[in-house]
Amino acid sequence: MAQFFSIHPQNPQARLLRQAVAILHEGGIIVYPTDSCYAFGCQIGNKEAMERIRAIRQVDEQHHFTLVCRDLAEISNYAKVDNIQYRLLKACTPGSYTFILKASREVPRRLQHPKRQTIGLRIPDHPVAHGLLSELDEPLLSSTLILPGDEFPLNDALEIRERLEHQVDLVIDAGSCGTDMTTVIDLTEDAPELIRPGKGSLAPFGIAHG
Repeated sequence: MAQFFSIHPQNPQARLLRQAVAILHEGGIIVYPTDSCYAFGCQIGNKEAMERIRAIRQVDEQHHFTLVCRDLAEISNYAKVDNIQYRLLKACTPGSYTFILKASREVPRRLQHPKRQTIGLRIPDHPVAHGLLSELDEPLLSSTLILPGDEFPLNDALEIRERLEHQVDLVIDAGSCGTDMTTVIDLTEDAPELIRPGKGSLAPFGIAHG
């Protein structure tokens, strides 16, 4: 049975953040808010929790998870970032973007693209997500909260609890996050490439949508 925390979206209660991180340390899966939509989260090193998220979403091993980071320094630990990429990241974070970058040696092989050795990373602009990451002191392994057969991510915490009550360990309710997913930008080549349009503006990358 999932626990359910109502957390203030702007001033998250430290006590509840600590309890949420304790659940992650115990191997749990949490549902938490971001600046684009709700997401599943678990610890990077917890392969079993990652497989549970795959099972909930009914996705195979081709589905890639995202490392949700606190800041650029944390991204630099998990990805190879050159000066040009760093300037783009600095201009666009925190924000509703997921960036594809070459993975560093810190990233477990099971989290990398099998052929390209890449990883998706992002820095969300949401006080609750940031509070969780600060308390956890490492990135969250994350996947968008979109369930099999649904067209859009779930946005109502009570509905999330109703549908996932026996499959996750904690639902964090911080109100509506919207249903727009992140804009996914591949930064591994000379020019940024749009992989998926979403909430983040394309203007910083000189990409014309469509």
